[in-house]
Amino acid sequence: MNSATSGPNPRSSDPIHGSEPLQPGSTRPVLTVRDLRKAFGGVKAVQGLSLDVHAGEMLALIGPNGAGKSTSFNCINGQLKPDAGSVHLAGTEVTGSSPRALWRAGVARTFQVASIWSSFTVIGNLQMALLIRAGRALWPFGRAIDAHRDEALTLLEAVGLQALAEETASTLAYGDIKRLELAIALANQPRLLLMDEPTAGMAPAERGAMMGLVRELARSRSLGVLFTEHSMDVVFGHADRIVVMAQGELIAQGAPDQVRDDPAARAAYLGESVSIDTP
Repeated sequence: MNSATSGPNPRSSDPIHGSEPLQPGSTRPVLTVRDLRKAFGGVKAVQGLSLDVHAGEMLALIGPNGAGKSTSFNCINGQLKPDAGSVHLAGTEVTGSSPRALWRAGVARTFQVASIWSSFTVIGNLQMALLIRAGRALWPFGRAIDAHRDEALTLLEAVGLQALAEETASTLAYGDIKRLELAIALANQPRLLLMDEPTAGMAPAERGAMMGLVRELARSRSLGVLFTEHSMDVVFGHADRIVVMAQGELIAQGAPDQVRDDPAARAAYLGESVSIDTP
């Protein structure tokens, strides 16, 4: 969960300068990664990864276990500092910036295991996230929370949870918990959303509904989405482009049809046993 901030505007003191919102029609990527490298001793986890994510685009990062996907994500989001290479957010270099600084600059992340405030109501989760965004999380909660109720309801409506607003979050079905986590991420008005296994543990119908929702939100909010995923029906059914990694290296990339037919991708990951039919 994003840590609380203080002060009237958590982005006003952001150490990442010059990262302005993209204008409609801009061709500049939301995220630009170039020649990213990270090693752990003699293990080269990431070897020269380069990729772009544009506003409104869903880019899938896939590969077998140990391919370097999680390390790449952690270097992009600041949990790890890369050994070499660069990360730019909307044209501003953010290489090595902390997760908190990146959150302030407009990067949100969801995790394989959803992170929510379980003891709060559903709407209370969103109100707390909005308080954090406004730098008011340390104010008396009872006084501050009502100011964000309407915005919280709007976010819940966007993810299909408005009818469950007053339910305690711990009572939600798993699919609804994942939707709540998505709404919390959107509360910060991000320009880039990183999603780590967003449909893990979900039934096939839930997976399709979840990623359809993410796709709709990406388009309507000009939100760049980079996600990892093991379910090939999700990847090939919802990604605009796909990047394939193996042993730390980028081995294939392109539109789903291109990657589906790429010999290197099939040999390293897809294989004959993996179903890649679209829904």
